[in-house]
This record gives sequence, structure tokens and C-alpha cells, in this order.
Amino acid sequence: MKKRCVCGILLTAMLLTAVGCSTVGAAGEVGNPVDLKPVIYLYPEEDGQEISVSLDYNGDITELIPEFNAENTWNVTAAKDGTITFEGTEYDYLFWEGVPKYSYDFFTGYCIKGSETEAFLKIMLPRLGLNDAEIAEFLKFWVPDMEKNPYNMISFQDKAYKKGAKLTVTPEPDTLIRVFMAWYPSDNYINISPQIIDTPERSGFTVVEWGGNRIR
Repeated sequence: MKKRCVCGILLTAMLLTAVGCSTVGAAGEVGNPVDLKPVIYLYPEEDGQEISVSLDYNGDITELIPEFNAENTWNVTAAKDGTITFEGTEYDYLFWEGVPKYSYDFFTGYCIKGSETEAFLKIMLPRLGLNDAEIAEFLKFWVPDMEKNPYNMISFQDKAYKKGAKLTVTPEPDTLIRVFMAWYPSDNYINISPQIIDTPERSGFTVVEWGGNRIR
């Protein structure tokens, strides 16, 4: 079962604080350079689960850790605690990066002060389905690049990302969570409609992915 909320309306006034108002970049598609650190966590219900993870990416893959051991596919063994074993080596997650051949949209999203970005993400990421450990990794990677900007324009992508970076997992997971944050710094506040977020319930065999793209 999913909880549905209009995030940004229900968040604190911190999300809506503005010193000015602009519509520049508030809607439409925006070009994007690199999809950074999409990482994939696997949480099977039993230890020793053999799992195949395939990535059909409309773009140029620039980094893979570990490298695929089949066509566009990782064949791995995973444990309940999330440990992934790939050809005798243990990993916390599967890692990839690439340059997409598609664009992300900012029809809805959030404009957040740089100094308030970490607090904002600590509210949003649990609603998007990440657990404490995944959130800590997300914040460690992204916040240093965002906190000193006057504002950050943020939109969590859905259709564009899932269509451009198709993920197929076998056996099929009971819960699949993909969190992808497109964002860019802004000198001014940008007026934009908040996103409607579906909060997933993590149950059964769960696969989680998070990544992002500073688009300009």
C-alpha cells in the first residue's frame, strides 16, 4: 500500500521561503550532462539469492562497478543484509554512471535555499522510500555540492528516468524503489508547483536505487 501526499504543501514553510520570484526554468525540459552515482541495493528475503540486474540505458555508460558479466547485466548473489557478492568480491551496491540521450523535466519540483537543502532532503528521502543508511549515503554525496548555493532547483524524476534507464531485475522484486534527483543551482527563487509523492511500503524482496544529475 502506498501513502500519497502533496509534498511541499505539507512541508514546513522552509520549503516555500522566497526573497523574490521568477519563472525561469520552472517548467519544460532541460538538457543534462551526467547521471551520477545511480547505485542499486538488493535486499532479498533469503541469503544466497541469485539475482540478475539488467540496465537498458538510452545513453553512454561511463562507469560500472563492477563491470557487467553478461550483456548489460550483473549476475550476482545477494544476502538479506544487502551484501552483494560478484565473482567472489563483496559490494554494498552496484554502481553505474552515464551520459543520457534524453532530458529531464521541471514541470513540478521544489526551490530550496542552499542552507536548507539538507533539512529538506531529510524530510523528502524517507517519503520517497529510502532507509536511514541509504539516506546517509545520498546526503554525503550530494549535500556538499548544494548547501552553499543561494537556491537549489530540485525535481525528483519519474517517467523520463525510468524510460531512459530501464531496470530489469530477476527474480522480480516485490518492491522496487528508484529515486533520481535532477537539480541545478539558482541565484533566485523559482516559483514551481510541488510534486505529488507516492510513498512506497518496503516489503518482501526489495530493490532500491538512487542517483542524480546536476543538469547545469
